[in-house]
Parts: sequence; C-alpha cells; structure tokens
Amino acid sequence: MTRMQYLVNVLAEACNAYYYDDCPIMSDAQYDRMYDELEKLEQETGTILGGSPTQKVQGRVLEYLPKIQHSKPMLSAAKTKSEDDVKAFVDQHECYGSYKLDGLTLVVRYEKGRFVQAITRGNGIIGEDVTEHARLIRNLPMALKDQIDLEVRGECVISWDNFNHVNQMLEEPFAHPRNLAAGTLRGLDTDITRIRGLSFVVFEVVAGIDKDSKLQQLEQLDLMGFTTVDRMKGDVTDIIQYMTPEESSYPTDGIVFEIDSQAVSQSLGATAHHENCRLAFKWKDEIYNTTLRDVVWQTGKTGSVCPVAVFDPVDLDGAETTRATLHNLSMFESFELGAGDTIQVYRANMVIPEVYDNLTRSNTLSAPKQCPSCGRPLTTRQSKNSKILICENEDCESRFIKKLVHFCGKDCMNVEDISEKALEKLIPFMSEKKFHCLYELIDHAEELPKIEGFGQAKVTKMLLNIDKSRRITLSNFLNALSIPGVGKTTAEAISNYFDGDWNELEKALTHDFDFTQIDLIGEKTNSDIREWLKTNLTEVLKLADYMEFQKLNVKSKKLRHLDFAITGSLYHYKNRKELENQIKLLGGRVNSTVTQQTNYLINNDKESGSSKNKRAKQYGVDIITEEEFITLITQL
Repeated sequence: MTRMQYLVNVLAEACNAYYYDDCPIMSDAQYDRMYDELEKLEQETGTILGGSPTQKVQGRVLEYLPKIQHSKPMLSAAKTKSEDDVKAFVDQHECYGSYKLDGLTLVVRYEKGRFVQAITRGNGIIGEDVTEHARLIRNLPMALKDQIDLEVRGECVISWDNFNHVNQMLEEPFAHPRNLAAGTLRGLDTDITRIRGLSFVVFEVVAGIDKDSKLQQLEQLDLMGFTTVDRMKGDVTDIIQYMTPEESSYPTDGIVFEIDSQAVSQSLGATAHHENCRLAFKWKDEIYNTTLRDVVWQTGKTGSVCPVAVFDPVDLDGAETTRATLHNLSMFESFELGAGDTIQVYRANMVIPEVYDNLTRSNTLSAPKQCPSCGRPLTTRQSKNSKILICENEDCESRFIKKLVHFCGKDCMNVEDISEKALEKLIPFMSEKKFHCLYELIDHAEELPKIEGFGQAKVTKMLLNIDKSRRITLSNFLNALSIPGVGKTTAEAISNYFDGDWNELEKALTHDFDFTQIDLIGEKTNSDIREWLKTNLTEVLKLADYMEFQKLNVKSKKLRHLDFAITGSLYHYKNRKELENQIKLLGGRVNSTVTQQTNYLINNDKESGSSKNKRAKQYGVDIITEEEFITLITQL
C-alpha cells in the first residue's frame, strides 16, 4: 500500500508537470514502467487508490452540491484543556488517543467494495454530497479487495507543505489549511481538488467491520489501503507528551481520547451535542504578555486594508515574534488598542500568531481614514459578520506592488529571483504603475546598480530574467494580469479556447467577446472580466507587444472551433490524455464536462447511464465512438 501511494503521488506529479507546467520531470519510459507497476499492484491487491492515473478520473465543474441526510448523526466531542479531566475519563474505560485533525469532516461510503459517496458533516444531520471531489483525493481508495458495504468517517486535510505550496499560487491566500481544505472540497470545480493534493484520514468506522474494538477496526482499514489517524495507547501523560502538533503531518488542534469498545460506547449514549464515548483534549495555548508598540495597516492587491499588531519581541513556542495579524476592522475595534498597552499573544493551535486580549485597553489608536500607501480616503464594507477597510484607488502603490509580485510569480510571468523588496525599490524607475514598465527597466540599466543592495551583477541577472519572462504561454500571461475571477484554471480555459493564440484572443477582446462561450466561465465572471477590460484593455494590448507568445504546436486546423468531451473506457488510444492531445493537435478543444457548446461527446458506450451521456442527450450533443472519431478526422 505504501508503494502504491508513492506511485500514485509520483505519477500525478509527473502528469501535472508534463501536461500543465510543460516541464517533464521523467521520461516517457520511466512513466510507463511506474504506471505498469501500479496497475499490476492494483490487480494483485484488488485495491485502487483515489487519483490513480489508471482510472483516468478527470475534474469537472458542478452546478451545485446536493444535500444528503447522514445515516447516523455526526455529533461533536466534549472538550477540555485539563489533563485531570482526561485522566478521570480514561480511568473508567479502556481508551486510546488519536490526533484531532483540523480539516473538513467527511463520511465516505462503499457498496460491494466500490466507492459510491462522500458527504460533508454539514449540520450533523444533513451534509453536502462531494462525491465527485472525493474521487480526486489521492489516498482515498476507489475499490477495495473485499466486496463489502462500508461506511467510514474521517478528516479531509491538507499537509502544511501542500498548504504553503498552494497558497503561493493563489490570488487570495487562505489563512489556515482547514479553510483551504474546506474551500477546495466544497467548491464546484473538481479540477481544483485534483491539483491541490488533499488527503483523507479515517478516524472512525460507522458500519461494515464487525469488530468490537475500534483500534482493530482501524487496523483492518490500514490493510485495506486507507490512511488512518495516528493513535497511541498508554498512560495519559505519556500520550499528551508524545503526541504533539510537531509530530503530525497535518494540522491538528488536540488529541481525542476514545473508548475502544463499540458496545461500551453505545451504552453510554449521547447528548444533543456530543457522544459520551470520547473526550477531546485541546492543547493549552500558552499566553504571553508583551507591550504593544503600534498597529500598522497594510494594503493588499485587492484593496483590503488589514491591521497588524506590532509588539516587543516575545518567544512563541520557540519562534521570536513581533507581529500578529488583527485580520479586519472589527477585530481591531474589539481590542481597544493603544501604544504601550499590555497585550496577550499566543500561537493559535500552536501555529499562527494571534492577539488574545488587551489588558490595558487605553483605546488611543484609531483606524486610518486614508490609505496608508496612497493617501486616498478609505471606505468601510461589511463582509459577512466583519467590517473591512477598502482602498478603491486602482493606482495605489501598495496595491500595485502586490499585483506586481503576483505578476512575477511562477505560474504567471515566472520572473526568477526577484523579491517584493526588490520590486519596491524598482517602482521609482517605472514611468507608470503598469506591468509593461517592468520591461522598460532596461532603459535604466546604468542607474539601477546604484540602488542600495543591488550592484552591477545583480542588476544584469535581474534584467536578463525579466527579458527571459517575455517568452510566455497565453495561459500564464492571462493568469498574471490579476483579472477579477481569473486564476490559473480559468486562464487555461481561455487559452485553450483560443488555442494559445494571442492574435485570436486579441480580436475577441477588441470585439466585446462574450466569455460565457468558454467552459468554466459563468455570467458573474464574464461580467467581471468585461468590466475590468473597460479600464485595462489598453494596458493589456501594450503589454502584449512586449511578449513572445509560445503558441500550441497545432498540426492542422481540421477540428478548429469544435469542442469535445470524453468519457468511458478507451480502446484505440492508450489513455485519455493521448486522445486529448490528438484533438488539440488538430485544432480542437477538450472540456472536462458536457455543455451546450460541446459538439461531440466521445464515448464507446453510447447507452451508458453516465452523467456526461445524460447531459449530451439533454443538450442534443452528438455521442460518437472512438472509431467514429477516427473516421471524422480522416474525412475532414
């Protein structure tokens, strides 16, 4: 199982590098050998892991998440921060401790050994059906060796490493891995789930394994290919001492002490809030006193102005810390802060620095009326239950710097070895706060080495990297522009629609193009793009003049303006990607789902009950087999 998980992860990474980053990390022969090994192991074990490339599962955009009632109410656990409370609980029963993972709780169901459904916790009685997302969780088995009906509960989580990697690519980073996991799984675009690398960790068997011991149930799940929660039996003090957050691969906010016997657990019953068979021990957040020196306000690229508390250095669990975010205007006002106040700070869940309380509450600091960067008046908006400050000046220098950092990022223009601090120092040498001015810095080649911390060698390398970034794909170019609603996935969809051809896109942009013609783009995003273009089209066109767009290697235009979707097993093509590449090389487009714009659905089983078949019939889309597709491209 360990080898299979390794192969799934490596092959998935190789696919992403090859098909999405255009940067292969292994040869075709290496890929084929590992693919064949995984396929053989799946046949031998009878187990197939989620995200396995042998299953050819593709992402798609869902219209909504159906509501599903749980077979058993999903209740919370009683909580305590007292070790004595835990000892009193454990002394009465045979218990074990496991990590209380911080993600999104899921129920996963199997029928006759085949994965059939995944449901979020929701309100504990009714959850949301996220089955299509779960098919793309790499460590979740899709088929079990034993043909049993099974229901398990676990946590959908993302590791700290994946969290940091994903956040670097996002226009609006998530504050915590929990938010990222939940936002990914409850979104409508399952292709994003595939990219972000979520994990499913089981902590409970609801039905399907006839053993009284919960530990033995989890051990049986281990043998079936599941990832189960890290756990430990023994003395309470030892468990608390050894099961620390640092020992967990995933975000965790405590330890759950669980009665091992199912029979005993059932006999104890439950309250409306929690089952009496478990007690969650929450780690005490160590509170430290320090002196507040100031609150600084920072303007992000979207215009939100966020407060940050600045205080005397304090050692938060081994890390010297002088700053903690206050998130928004509402939180700032609630603490009644003033310079010199004695505040209490802590590392929330032993991870994120937070202000716990203000013991002095002099309330002498006030929120700014003007943007700290450009000086323009700020507006206050209500966002859910919080107030936020907004700078609406599109030419605000701080907003531009944040956009410029994004513009230079890896999945955008990929300007290597250029930091935010370096970009800040370059602003005075840019005639306008426009992206194209970055490519005019060459005109200041003699002046730039005089900037503090630069020097001739650094400037030469920087200018070479900026020039190198001009050779760009259309999708990366679009992703770099900070267009509202257009991230990496949408940028790729637009690029694919125009075959990566800037000239074709330019014609569309100058003729009031309706972006809802493109799969993945709805009315809201279309409206946002068109509104943004009203004031930014001139800059986009000027910036494009500096670019050397790397067009798709299209062999012919036989399938130009034809949209395809693919489903089911393939016989003539090695895999779905091979068929997709064939379509693209002939000028066609491939979408992950069937829409009203789809011309053909390729499916060797025309009468299958798949959702794509149903949609094709609903929209009047032609369903053709591989052989009919081959005939089509031969005759055109």
